[in-house]
Amino acid sequence: MQNNPARRITPNPPESALISMQDMDKARATLSRVFGYGDFRPGQEAVLERLFAGEDVLAIMPTGSGKSLLYQIPGLVRPGLTVVISPLIALMRDQVRQLKALGVAAGAMNSSQSQDENGAVEDDIRSGKLRLLYLAPERLANDYTLRLLRNANTRLIAIDEAHCVSQWGHDFRPDYLNLRDSLQALGKVQMLAVTATADERTREEIAERLFPDRPNIFVRSFDRPNLRLAMRRKKNAVAQISSVIDAHPGDSGIVYCLSRKGTETLAAQLSQKGLRALPYHAGLDSHVRALNQDRFLGEDGVIMCATIAFGMGIDKPDVRFVCHANLPGSIEAYYQEIGRAGRDGLPASTLTLWDDGDVELRRRQIQDGDSSPERKRVEWNKVADLLALCETPRCRRQTLLAAFGEASGPCGNCDICSREGQFFDGKIAAQKVLSAMLRTSGKFFAQHLAKILTGEVTDAMVKLGHDKLKTFGVGRERSADEWRSIFHQLHAADLIDHDVDDDRWVMTAAGQKVLKGEADIELRMATPEETRTKHKGDSVPFSVEERTLYEALRVKRRELASQDGQPAFVIFGDRSLIDMVRLRPRTLDDMRMVYGVGDTKLERYGAIFLDVIAKRASGES
Repeated sequence: MQNNPARRITPNPPESALISMQDMDKARATLSRVFGYGDFRPGQEAVLERLFAGEDVLAIMPTGSGKSLLYQIPGLVRPGLTVVISPLIALMRDQVRQLKALGVAAGAMNSSQSQDENGAVEDDIRSGKLRLLYLAPERLANDYTLRLLRNANTRLIAIDEAHCVSQWGHDFRPDYLNLRDSLQALGKVQMLAVTATADERTREEIAERLFPDRPNIFVRSFDRPNLRLAMRRKKNAVAQISSVIDAHPGDSGIVYCLSRKGTETLAAQLSQKGLRALPYHAGLDSHVRALNQDRFLGEDGVIMCATIAFGMGIDKPDVRFVCHANLPGSIEAYYQEIGRAGRDGLPASTLTLWDDGDVELRRRQIQDGDSSPERKRVEWNKVADLLALCETPRCRRQTLLAAFGEASGPCGNCDICSREGQFFDGKIAAQKVLSAMLRTSGKFFAQHLAKILTGEVTDAMVKLGHDKLKTFGVGRERSADEWRSIFHQLHAADLIDHDVDDDRWVMTAAGQKVLKGEADIELRMATPEETRTKHKGDSVPFSVEERTLYEALRVKRRELASQDGQPAFVIFGDRSLIDMVRLRPRTLDDMRMVYGVGDTKLERYGAIFLDVIAKRASGES
């Protein structure tokens, strides 16, 4: 008798699973109807499924991956109120403005609004009209606010920029430390925390400090493949930065500077070249600062020269380049800051300039700070990681992702992969550095090892007896700057690593192979006289005809934005305009196929932009 294969009987899914599936169906419909997107971005569905199942979630996803939709979608799909905790008033304002433009009942309560404005939002909360409410963390600690939220059927608390709770992070905010107590006072409310930058240590701190129980943790790739990465030793900062701007005519960008004076000086220098450059720093008059920020957000082609005060509140999707005129504070800060470019997923450029003066300034800032010795050591190690990225002889993106614990191959979209600069056989140079490091027990950084190799006699060298080492002076053919560069390159190439617990440098298995002559390594020349960085201009290659239509659509967008008193990207983002150029919609039904065109925008702007396309097609100006 022939055996029949066993028939698998699938049990009926539990009621909670059915509810979750129904919510996901509603979520997809909302994504299209409200936001005008055809599909979720990678990682979004997995997080939403857990949220609709009633679970708490910590989501670490790169900038531009759509983290805001993770709390906006549940806020629209399910009854009740979703509360978003945000660290900056500017960020609240921009998100509320964009949601209202989509026809969503959203509001904020903060100190920048009048008593009447905050009162109107409270009335909307009490009536059940409001779906999404944005609050600063300190306002959640207010007993009055807590009573208001307890009576408002609050279903979800979303904590944006959750890395601000980490005392090891680069954007630590003390008010975030009180959030857990405030959240517990609300009772059992579902929680979501999101951030773009959190290494493993920071992730654990977020989970411990914010959530009553361990949440589901989702970590998406940190890769931003649309960003071109480039780093250069500083030679002529204005000329080097101008080369990036020249490749992006009419586009918006950010240039980060280390000092307030630096932002004003650079903005003036770029303005003299006929560019629309503005300064931004905490010392500016608040009216001027707000005016400059509004111009950057609302107009095309504005370049903001800013300190890190111009930070998380920037939610402009069409920033086409981010430059650093000085060394950033850490790899996390660098990643966060370049992440403000290309949030719409279109190609964008980054360029970081640095020199030994920047490194010395960072060293002094850490040394003279009030932090504990342990914190100072952690901060200096972060600088060492960043220097490794600056000096790396291998793919920039590969090195950057490795700093976040993510393995990857060469990206083909950075200056190293493009073979910009000069390279040489670095086996012998690497062996000299490794030997000097081992003979000093790994207890010294690049500065001291460079002096050993160049044979520089100092009081410290004599006192330590390092002038008697066999490696003393064996590298006189290179300068101290070159040896420091090689040290950082070996770190980036994973030939050496820093043992945090023992606070010393150790040689890896890969380093041992090079030291024994069993493996080769290619290194980069450490000189500011490097070849010009190649910067791609157009985010999309247009024909002359397409470019003409695209510019006509941008003009119409600016007109509408001016009439409505809001940024141009709130009308339509660049991706939507590019889609219009490519698809050439003729009817409102055709316009529904354009990226970012939901029901509200279709009704408000669809016919207007169809008219522009039709006139261009018929040859009208």
